[in-house]
Formats: sequence, C-alpha cells, structure tokens
Amino acid sequence: SIYDIAFKPDGTQLLVATGNKIIVYDPTDGTLVQTLRAHKDTVYCLGYSKDGKRFASGSADKCVIIWTDKLTGILKYTHNESIQCLAYNPVSPQLASCAVNDFGLWAPEQKSVNKHKISNRITCCSWTSDGQYLALGLFSGVISIRSKLGEEKIKIERPGGSLSPVWSLKWNHKGVNQFYRTRGFRGQAIIDDTNDVLTVCDWGQTLSFYHLNGKQIGKDAKLDYDPCAVQYYDQGKYLVVGGSNKKTCLYSKEGYFLGVISDSSSGWVWCIACKPDSNVVVVGHQDGTITCHLVTFQTVHGLYRDCYAFRQNLTNVVVQRLNSDIKHIDLDEDDGSKLTIKCNDLVKRISVYKDKLAVQLSDRIVIYQHETKDGESKYVPVNKILKKFECNLLVVCSENIILCQESKLSCFSMDGEKQRDWSLEANIRYIKVIGGPSGREGMLLGLKNGQVLQIFVDNPFPIEMLKIKSSIRCLDLSMNRTKLAIICDNSTCHVYDIESKELLFEEVNANSVAWNTQNEDMLCYSGKGHLGIKAAGFPSQQRRMNGFVVGYCGSRIFCLHVHAMRAVDVPQSAPMYQYLDRQMYEEAYQIACLGVTESDWHNLSQKALEDLNFNVAKKAFTRIRNLRYLELVQSIEDRQKRGENKTDLFMGDIHAYRSEFAEAAKYYKKAGHSQKAVDMYTDLRMFELAKEYVETTDPSERKQLMAKQANWAKNTNEPREAAKMYLAAGENLKALDIIGENGWTDMLMDVARKLDKADRESLTKCAYYLKQLQQYAYCAEVFNKMGDRKAHILLQVEIKNWDEAFALVEKHPEFKDDVYVPYAQWLAENDKFEEAQKAFHKAGRISDALHVLEQLTENAVNESLFNIARCSTTNPLLNAQGSSCINCHQPFVYSFSSFEVLPLVEFTLEDGISDEEACRLIDSSSKPPRSDEWKDNDRDAQSLQMDGGGDYVPVVVNRVVLRSLSRGDVFIRRWAAPLRFQYFKNLMPEVAVAMCDSCFQMFHADDYELMVLQKQCCPFCRKVSDAHE
Repeated sequence: SIYDIAFKPDGTQLLVATGNKIIVYDPTDGTLVQTLRAHKDTVYCLGYSKDGKRFASGSADKCVIIWTDKLTGILKYTHNESIQCLAYNPVSPQLASCAVNDFGLWAPEQKSVNKHKISNRITCCSWTSDGQYLALGLFSGVISIRSKLGEEKIKIERPGGSLSPVWSLKWNHKGVNQFYRTRGFRGQAIIDDTNDVLTVCDWGQTLSFYHLNGKQIGKDAKLDYDPCAVQYYDQGKYLVVGGSNKKTCLYSKEGYFLGVISDSSSGWVWCIACKPDSNVVVVGHQDGTITCHLVTFQTVHGLYRDCYAFRQNLTNVVVQRLNSDIKHIDLDEDDGSKLTIKCNDLVKRISVYKDKLAVQLSDRIVIYQHETKDGESKYVPVNKILKKFECNLLVVCSENIILCQESKLSCFSMDGEKQRDWSLEANIRYIKVIGGPSGREGMLLGLKNGQVLQIFVDNPFPIEMLKIKSSIRCLDLSMNRTKLAIICDNSTCHVYDIESKELLFEEVNANSVAWNTQNEDMLCYSGKGHLGIKAAGFPSQQRRMNGFVVGYCGSRIFCLHVHAMRAVDVPQSAPMYQYLDRQMYEEAYQIACLGVTESDWHNLSQKALEDLNFNVAKKAFTRIRNLRYLELVQSIEDRQKRGENKTDLFMGDIHAYRSEFAEAAKYYKKAGHSQKAVDMYTDLRMFELAKEYVETTDPSERKQLMAKQANWAKNTNEPREAAKMYLAAGENLKALDIIGENGWTDMLMDVARKLDKADRESLTKCAYYLKQLQQYAYCAEVFNKMGDRKAHILLQVEIKNWDEAFALVEKHPEFKDDVYVPYAQWLAENDKFEEAQKAFHKAGRISDALHVLEQLTENAVNESLFNIARCSTTNPLLNAQGSSCINCHQPFVYSFSSFEVLPLVEFTLEDGISDEEACRLIDSSSKPPRSDEWKDNDRDAQSLQMDGGGDYVPVVVNRVVLRSLSRGDVFIRRWAAPLRFQYFKNLMPEVAVAMCDSCFQMFHADDYELMVLQKQCCPFCRKVSDAHE
C-alpha cells in the first residue's frame, strides 16, 4: 500500500512511503531517484519542512528520522508506539510527530523532544498557516487544538463520537482571500474569510468545517464513502478528497461536490498530494498504485455586446462590462469592478442577453435580472427551473430559455414550460442571438454540416441563410446585419453578403471572428498566435496575440486566453490610411473615430484639407482641437459663400498655414495674386524671396520693401545691415541714428561725404554724432561742408581750442563775442583774472572786466592766513620731502581709513597760553572766524608766520585768534601729561572730518561712521569711540 505522499515545496521531489521504504521520484517524468531503507517497519507518514531543507518520516518501528533534501539521514528519535502522522510547522523548523498515545514537538535547537500524553489514538494532525496552533484528529471522533508548546486550547467533541473517527483534517491556506459569510444562496455557509478554518473528514462519512475557536461553520456535508485523505488544491480554492469509494473527488472550499478527478479500480485512496503551484494531483492507492492527474477546468462564459459573464472557481458567476477601463480580467480573481454571484453549486452553462443572465447548475437553471437601485448595480434571481438538463449549449432571451442538445433545440418559458422543439439535420456547433422584439428574438445557428440557419423564438420553422462545404465553428453578424462572417473547421474565415449570398473575401488561419460593434466594415479574427484586423476589402493587418477573439468594440478587442480575458487597445491607424490612400475621407473619418493616435488625426485632417474636403477636415480639426486650422477652414468656407472659387488661392492659403511657403507662393502666383506672396515673404522677413514676386517696376515699392527689411534687421539685432538697408531705401535719418548709436565713425563720415550739402538735416545729424564721438576734426569738416561758420566756431570754443577759434574770429570778426566771452570766463574760472580782464575788454565787456577786478580784491582780503599756510600745491606721488608739501613744507595729516590727505593745518599756542586756557577760549567762541581778524604782517596784526623758503615753521596763534576760531573746525589731540595738546584747523569745512577720542587718529567722517557701524569700534585702536567733528 501507499501510505503517504509528499512533495518538496519547490515541486522538484516526490516522496512515497510504501512498506519500510521511502521512494524518491522526479515528478517531472516519474524517474526513480533513490530508495531510502532506514526504517525497520512500515513507513506510515512523511512531511517536508516549509523551507525544503529537511523532511521527516515516521514508521511502525516507533522511530522518526530527519533527512536532508540531499536524501541523507541526520537525526533519529523514538516514541513508545508506532508513528501515525507528522507535520512540519509552516513558519519554523518545528516538527510535530504523533504516535498512538502521545505526540512530540521537536526543533533543531532542542536537545530533546517535548512529548505530551493523550488519552486516545491520534490519526491525523495539521498546523495553522501561522504555525501557532496544531490540530490533532483522534480515533474517538474528538479534535484537540494545541498551542505550539503542546498545551490544549480547544477540544471539539463531535456528535458521532467513536463511531465517527476523524481520519483526516487540514487547516486552510490563510491569506488566499478566503472569508466566511454567514449565509449563502441556499442557506449554507459560504467560506470567504481570512480566518483559520479547519476541514475535517471522518468515517461517519461527513465533511465538516470549524473555526479556530471550535465553532462549526455551517452544516456537515454528507459523503457516501469513508474519507481517508483530504488536501487543499489550487492555493486553497478547492478541496480534494479520497477514500473508500476508490475515487478522488473535487469539492469547493465550502464543501460542495464539483466532480471526480480520478476513478480507479486500484482500491481505496489512502493519500493525496497536490504539487505546489501546479494543477497536478498525485494519488496513492491501497494496492500500491500511484496515479498522477492533470486537472484543468473548461472556460464557461457568455457574451452579449460588451457584457461578459464567466465562471469563477467553478461555483461563482462574475459579470464584467468589457468597455470599462479594466484591461485585464482574471477569471480566477475578484475585484470591486465586477458583479459576483455566489451560486454554491457547480456552474455548467452561462448565457447573457440584455439584462437577463441564465446560469445552469447541477440540478436547475436560475435566471437573474440586472437591476440598479440607489446607485448599486446587482443581479437578482427572478426565476428557477428546478430540473436537471443535459445540454451542449444554453441561450437566454427576453422571455425564453433555449437549450441545445446535439441537433435538437428546445424552447422553454422562464417558468420551465416547454414551448417548442426544433430538430435539425446536423449537430449545432454555434448559436448567436441577433436580437429582435421581446419574445420574438432571432438566432443564427451554425451546424456541423455547414448550414447557417436563422430561427425565431416564436416560429417553428428554421430559415436557411447559406451553406458552406465545411463544418461551422464560429460565426458573427455585422453591425447593420448586412454581412456574415463564418469560421469553418479548416480555420478559414468566410465573409458573405447576406442579401446576395456573395462571398466577399476569405482569410485563412482563423479560429474565431468578431465584427466591430461600431463600424459596419471592420472585423477582427484570431488564429495561430496572430490577430488580424480587416477593413472592407483591404488587406488585413496582422499582429501577434494569443487566445480567441470574443468581441470587438471601437478600438478595443476582447480576447480570451486560457483563464484570462484581455482587453487589447488597438489603434486603427492602418485601416484609416488604407481609406486615405483611396481618398475615401468619410470612411477614414469613421475608422479614426474608433481610436487612432493624435498624429493620425492630424494626417487625416491635413489630407482632407488638401483635397478641399472641408467637411471631414473641420470634424477632424475639431477632434484634435486645432483652432488655428478651424479658423482657416471657416475663412475659406465663408469666401466660398461669397462666390470666391479660386482653388489655387485656397491652396496657397493652406500651404502657407503649413509653413510650406515656396508652394504657397507658387499657388498665389498661379492664381494671379503675386502681391500675397510678397506680403507673405515680407511678414516672414524673407525679403530676397519677396523681391522675386514684385511684379511692378515702381522703385518706391522696392524701397518700401527694403525699409521693411531694414526694420526687421534692426529688431533682430543686426544694426549694420539695417543701416545699409535704410540708406538703400532712402531713409537716411534712421540709418544715421543706427550708425551714430553704434559709434561707427568711418561709416558715418562715408555717409556725410556722400550726402548732398543741401540735405542739411542729415548733415546736422552727422555732425551731432561726430561731436558725441569726439571726432571734432570730422565734425568741423561737416560744418564746413554745410557752410555753417558759427557752428564751426562754437565747436572750437566748446572744445577749448582757442587758437583755432581766434584764427576763425580774425576771418569772421562778427563772431568775436562768441569767442572772447567764453574765453574770459574760462580764464576767470582758472584763476587767471588779469588775462580774463583783458579778454573781457577785447569783447567790449567793460562791466564784466570791473566785476573780475572786484572779485580778485575781495578774495585777497578774505583769504585766511590758514589758506596761506596751506598753499594748495599739487604734490607728486614720489615726493622727496616725504609726508609734507614740496612748497610750504606743511606736514600732511592722513585719514587712517583711506590714507588720503585731510584738509587740516596744525597750529601752536603763543607762549604763556596753557592748554586748558586754549581749550576754554576755543569753546567760548560761537561764531565763525572773520577775515579781518587775520591780517597781513604789514598791518602789524597777529599773523601766522611762515618762512617760504626755509624749514617748516608752524602757525602760532594768540588769544584773540583762539576766540575767533569756530569750535567745529578745530580738532584737539588731548595727550596725557607731560605731552602738550596738538591743535588742528579744518580749512575746508565742507569736508567733514572725524577724530577718535581714544587714539586721536583722524578720518573722513563718512568712512569713520561706516566702519564704526560695521565693526562697532574704531578701525585703528579697536575701541568704541565717538567721532569728534
């Protein structure tokens, strides 16, 4: 017998327990890998760890052996009785091994096995998916739920007791989106929760489900055999159960019978193993036979326009609108965009039509109707036909159910009353409802003998539409019901005109076909891994795609591949261009409306516009929101309404809008509107091309064009070219402005020499810019060319070229006032008063001469002796005298920020005057000094002595002078005793001077205040100081 089977988690090894051996197979081809003979008695159980690194075996010899995945035994421990079952924890390397009356918990890090006694025989065990709890099934019918430490948490005592031994149990695969809702359609529990659920098989021939807390879910499912093994299949979506009936049966996870996987004469089914991530089920039998089964499910679905209904998990029906944004529909997965109907039974057939949905279950047909209430969309059951039917095809209409069995069709009302039968010549291969009034719908039938029949629900007589030589596999009717597409058994698609029965075209390698529901001439077909899209009689466009086409709506094609429905968005560019090539613009526009790219819309609109098909062009430009071209189309249409019909002129405008200016100009010239070409090129600043289309010989028009060209050159930062163009256009003043502003002297003189002397305005502007550029000789040349002697003389006066001015006055004495008066003023400003007096006399300005004399006298009187001490001599940078004047030897006083010479003169006190008295006398003064208090030596007054030719002699002042000094002009360095104070006078009060009251260094007041603000201290001594001004 085969007592147990186990797969390695990655599916690369299959372990089989038979006799006292463990046989290892390669599951890919059934090759024997190795036989392990470590046990001395029958091996009852096997188990692989979750990580696949170890497996364990338990035997009647009371031993548990731990093996590596390399098939090497590494550890052995024993129980007091034979080992009945074992299981690895799914999240850790912990192993539970169960003997007849105890169980042990072992982990690699433990030195010993923790064993726990139990009152009854253990038959089976299973861990929860999180590894926290272990369920033990007992021969007494009791289930004991233990913690991972072995403590009993829950004890489930079942009604059958010892008459219903628990022979197999299994926890669900939590995390596979399984919930448990309280009630189903027929009152049974619907398993659909993420909680832990325990599936239990007992020899009371029942299948039960329990929560982790020990509460039963729903009712027991009755079996007609003793179950010996149970496994979850397909990630927990189904249950596989085998036992005394010698069969391996498939159940839903809620316990509903779905079908038989295997039926063997090899005796009881003792064990079952499902290959991980695969649809392979391996079964071990009583007589030692191992069978391997590939489980596949047929796709059961129905389609009406974009409403697609399909079977999910064998017991559910899901309805999906294919024209939603969902691009991929997995028939085995659920999401919020679908309507799911829980049928709790095996779904055999599905049909959908308008708002009706018919579902055939194992023993009945249920009819649903779509309703929308309070914004919620759902299907509600409205009728049931409680009868078991055997049929190949199921069709629902508004008021009828149609069943097909071989060559016979039967029509039933929604209540299950038979209304009529149709017996046909051959088996029916395909049915499609084509619509019609409620209760009178029409259907197309494809027969095995090649007939295509049309029947109506209320008519017992079928109508033959056409017949082909091969059996029909699939068919579809075009949107307007004028064409019929048929797929025959030789994989050829035939398209017929229904009215004339004429074969329009054929396409090979096709296994399914669908007409576009939005376009009469578009269809698609699939076959041999390709998708073909065909428009009318044009060649089909091919692309790679696996699966079967089931629908075609707009630019979206719906394809069923294995267990997934895919929505493929296919741009209709190729068929659109096929129509464009034949100038079939309306048809091309209809194809584009199904779905093309932005560039395709652009090409369609431009092509239609070029052929003056303004209707299509306007619609196409509207679709891409091209307002610019819409304005052009509207303009041309308005001109047509006004009677304008020059096609060449329209074409010129179109090409101009496209920036195809050469073509536009040709069309304008062809239409006799060359001026439009000139205006176009002028606006584009293509002036040389514009000149080619100037038809008149009038030079003024050419000059006007050149002036525009010059304006453009100026605005585009090409001033030299602009100036040349202005000169060529006769716009001299604009040209001179550009030349002068850019300082091009050579070009300015070249223009001035070429100008006529009568053009005084232009010559004046030349002279103005030459003067600005300090090109006085050229400026004088221009004034001479103009004959403007006065302007020439004034130029020489302005630049102080007195010799030239005097020479000109000798020739033209009438302008002497214009020379001698400015000359005298210049002399006076430069302290040359005697020469200025003479110049005023020459100019006849006697009063001005007297005024100069008076001013000279007053200055001499008012000049302070301090100013004499300060001689104002300009000193060279390299001074042999050092830091003193080369003339008066006065020491310089520097600003200690910029080291510029300050306008300060140091003076000393007359003998007998102390520093304290001097400070008191200076502070007592409140008025500025008067000049009559500082007299010349000849007048016997107190004076400041200075030896003009010898060593430096400081200024000495008496008490009278001290009282006359302004306190604001005097700076005192108050040195500590025994040093005497130092005194300085500011000869230029307008130059503010500051002194630090700590270090007594002098500064320009502005510089000192700025540095104090920046550094909060004197820049020399670094101490905070107040400026003494």
